[in-house]
Amino acid sequence: MVDRKAKRSSSVVLMVGTGKGAFIFTSNDGRRNWKVSGPHFEGDRVYYISYDPRNKMLLAGSNSFQWGPSILRSFNGGRTWQRSKNQPKYPKGSDIAIKNIWNITPGAEDEPDVLYAGVDPAVLFRSNDKGESWVINEALMNHETRKKWQPGFGGLCLHSILIDSKDPRKQHIGISSVGVLFTSDGGLSWKFQNKNVRADFLPNKYPTFGQCVHKIVRHPDRPSVIYQQNHCGQYRSDNNGEDWVDIQNNLPSDFGFPIAVDANDPKRIYTIPLASDRLPPKGRFAVWMSDNEGKRWTAMDIGFPKPPAYFTVLRDGMSSDKEDPCGVYLGTTTGHLYYSRNQGKNWTKITDSLPPILSVSVSAA
Repeated sequence: MVDRKAKRSSSVVLMVGTGKGAFIFTSNDGRRNWKVSGPHFEGDRVYYISYDPRNKMLLAGSNSFQWGPSILRSFNGGRTWQRSKNQPKYPKGSDIAIKNIWNITPGAEDEPDVLYAGVDPAVLFRSNDKGESWVINEALMNHETRKKWQPGFGGLCLHSILIDSKDPRKQHIGISSVGVLFTSDGGLSWKFQNKNVRADFLPNKYPTFGQCVHKIVRHPDRPSVIYQQNHCGQYRSDNNGEDWVDIQNNLPSDFGFPIAVDANDPKRIYTIPLASDRLPPKGRFAVWMSDNEGKRWTAMDIGFPKPPAYFTVLRDGMSSDKEDPCGVYLGTTTGHLYYSRNQGKNWTKITDSLPPILSVSVSAA
């Protein structure tokens, strides 16, 4: 389990990517009050912004009219930004151009200069120099099934990257609409891990690949347990992705985008069910929590508007911190930003005036 005292922090940074720039919220008083800076990259679509605690570095994936999709770094809390000298790109002659940067993930603790980036069209990049330059994963780029991959509604995006803290050669990625892939050799080879995951929109409901995974997460203390929010349900794997168990149970819908895990309890997870029209079922917006790995779910909606509340939260629109009790954060496509300081029991609005929110991430500063 997490050492709760060791995980306490006097400063929390909340990073929000939107359709018109990025915003950085900071709290130094136990998450009671927030200061905001931004918009950073004003007018740009920022699909992801994250924090690397190893180097105290902010990382943003921005898509601008002038520069196109690119990765930027800040070493001073966002006051100034540096564009990576050598951006992620497909090799010359491939006739493929990157459309968006979907994810930027720090590597393992003992590899302080290593970063990973997921993009659309789906491929994984690695940086060995804190993001100054990027190397494409050739095994994934040249995967034998790649010509059969079909994009989802949001594109062929590699949106989830999980690095095993105990063995960084073991990595999971999520691609929409391809599914979950796993490597045990640091990306030299990849295999699909979609056993028992449905694809209701295909003739074969349980294909080897073609599932529309929306997000995958796991707790660092239990790396073999992975949770998945899919286009066709919620799932848990107890054996590092080898197979999956349906944990839909009493949720009001099998569709949704985000999923998050509690830092202090690896059995406690959060998701936001949506109907097929990407709106809350019957107009009731709630975060649903399970404290027993998805066997039973409880709606947590104290502080949200009463029905009808037509909020949509995208795949990267919810995150959890490492404080005790755990804080949970979410942003909507209508520009509302909410958080809970007590594991989702009560929700407080930070602001309702942001551009459409594409991503929310949080870290101790």
